[in-house]
Amino acid sequence: MLPALRTHRFLIARRSKQTLTLLLLIGGASWGWTIVRGNLSAAKVLDAVPLTDPFALLQMLAAGSLASAEAWIGAIVVVLLYGVVAGRAFCSWVCPLNMVTDAAGWIRRRFSISGGLAIPRSTRYLVLGLSLVLSAMLGVAAFEWISPIAMLHRGIVYGMGLGWLAVAAVFLFDLAAVKNGFCGHLCPLGGFYALVSRWRILRVMHDSKRCTQCMKCTAICPEPQVLPMLGKWDGAVMSGECTNCGRCIEVCPDRAMRFGLRTRGTGGKAEKEATS
Repeated sequence: MLPALRTHRFLIARRSKQTLTLLLLIGGASWGWTIVRGNLSAAKVLDAVPLTDPFALLQMLAAGSLASAEAWIGAIVVVLLYGVVAGRAFCSWVCPLNMVTDAAGWIRRRFSISGGLAIPRSTRYLVLGLSLVLSAMLGVAAFEWISPIAMLHRGIVYGMGLGWLAVAAVFLFDLAAVKNGFCGHLCPLGGFYALVSRWRILRVMHDSKRCTQCMKCTAICPEPQVLPMLGKWDGAVMSGECTNCGRCIEVCPDRAMRFGLRTRGTGGKAEKEATS
């Protein structure tokens, strides 16, 4: 594999997946395609399998709305996909806003922009709780009304209006105020997936014997706090806050990181390498 391709293989795959998702949604809305119809909040695959944003469903329930059986089934499918298998991969492999925040992060690294506001990463969980409380108080899905994620993907699919202002605000916030600010500190949807992804199967695995602690992985990782084991012990990334983006694997010159499967067997926890 070419060096440049190896160090960007997951990034290329992620951008391809995000672009394909948007293309399929546009096709369903504009050209009659039946592969995927709807949007990232509620969609149907092949007019048969429903997909529902579980956090949006929680907000609707908090607001006092009744959910259809199809919405419940769609939410369960999504929770099982990310909670059991893929982890918080929605944030890095599906969410279109990730391309915006990654661009801001690249510019920060390219021009050595540092400093900014100090916001705890736990703030996203406070925003998550506040979203549900406000949904109950106002009778609407509170975060969905102001979500730059929803504004961006619906704008791309159906036409963008003033939603560009929210997207630009997120870009500038990540660029000038807080590194990985929105996704890593504020987004309640990311916080939700972090909570349900704790027991996922697919994880980043670390080989301490190979690690030289160059810290290139922490420099590129959007959630560096999930990598406390570097050069210290073997094992999987345990935190649900890991987005499974694969950037740490790509940039590691020691090949000390890889994707793997973590399963629970009769003898306790067993780790099985899935791919390098």
